[in-house]
Amino acid sequence: MSDAGVDKAKPSPHKVRKLDPQDAVSSEGDDSKEYDAETQKALEDIDACQNEIDALNEQASEEILKVEQKYNKLRKPFFEKRNDLIQKIPNFWVTAFVNHPQVSALLTEEDEECLHYLTKLEVEEFEDIKSGYRIKFFFDDNPFFENEVIEKEFHLGSSDYDHVGDPASKSSEIKWKEGMDLTKRNKEITKQGRKRLHEEPRSFFFWFTDNTDASCDDIAEVIKDDMWPNPLQYYLVPDVEVEENGLDDDSDEDEDGVDDSVVVVDEEDELDEDDDEDDEDDDEEGVEVLDDDEDDDLEGEEIYEEGEEGEEDLDDDDDDDEGA
Repeated sequence: MSDAGVDKAKPSPHKVRKLDPQDAVSSEGDDSKEYDAETQKALEDIDACQNEIDALNEQASEEILKVEQKYNKLRKPFFEKRNDLIQKIPNFWVTAFVNHPQVSALLTEEDEECLHYLTKLEVEEFEDIKSGYRIKFFFDDNPFFENEVIEKEFHLGSSDYDHVGDPASKSSEIKWKEGMDLTKRNKEITKQGRKRLHEEPRSFFFWFTDNTDASCDDIAEVIKDDMWPNPLQYYLVPDVEVEENGLDDDSDEDEDGVDDSVVVVDEEDELDEDDDEDDEDDDEEGVEVLDDDEDDDLEGEEIYEEGEEGEEDLDDDDDDDEGA
């Protein structure tokens, strides 16, 4: 260690401020003297190495973005073909929405009725994938609103908004027909019901029109990353569950060989209870029989006493005969 390292004028080690590597490299003032030559050289080498890593990470991000853009273009015709096929199946999208565990949590009965008119769904990522995406909903003519298409956009770090770098979203204005605004109708229900007074409004169209916090929009992420890539799995959920349940029931019956209600055990219990009751009845009858026997003994004693009296009468008659 150099003489400067043991200089009594230097502050104690725990008071030495450790510099950022960038500061150590760029600064030639007193701060750089807080490290010995060997440490200073190591910091400079680490900083240079880190710069190389950062450059490679940036290059990788650019290449990954190009690959994503390439495959988005390759996937697009298949998404369009799939949408054309989906339109041949009535109520495909509303069924998929209802069967999805997270999306269905938003739906009211009126939302479901409205979504029966949903004919097509599209998710479009912006050319710069990192900047955001939009979700488009296509509707047939319906009794709820005039729009044929409503869409919601998510800008992830766009400079078009007041907070540069913060996620933000915007959605189409829904042109509701008179008396059919589902957001207002659900608000009235929430206010009238005491139990739901403190609950957040639950509606698909509340989600659609809510642009307060794009960074916490889980439903948008679910639609983009889960439902859109493979909606068929959620359309077919009921059939799969029915088949699985049917197999489970059959296997249970085959393994046990008896019904799950276990009626036989209940009958045995009832028979045991009946036997116990019969035994108790027999005991009571036995007591009564003993009582009858005791009565018979008493009657017998009375008869015996009467017989003794009869013998006394005979003796008296014999005495009379002798006197005669």
